[in-house]
Amino acid sequence: MTTPTGIGPDPHLRIIQPVPPPARRECPECVRLATPWVHLRQCLTCGQVGCCDSSPMRHARAHAAASGHVIVRSIEPGESWRWCYVDEQFV
Repeated sequence: MTTPTGIGPDPHLRIIQPVPPPARRECPECVRLATPWVHLRQCLTCGQVGCCDSSPMRHARAHAAASGHVIVRSIEPGESWRWCYVDEQFV
């Protein structure tokens, strides 16, 4: 897949695995810590759900940094985009 800016294929797309939709629409870490979240992202390597960069705790980005699972998708209703945290671009 090429990026919307036409730069070319993202080399991190190879780490995407088939992941089922999340069972719950919540950030488990935010629930555990009793912190709010804004939007949710799902890791496309392992399926973990985390909160977005607009959320105070940024759990999705923290998961990407700790695990190397750098491609996420939005799980917000009506959205179907994917993001690479390494290249900071839609993929």
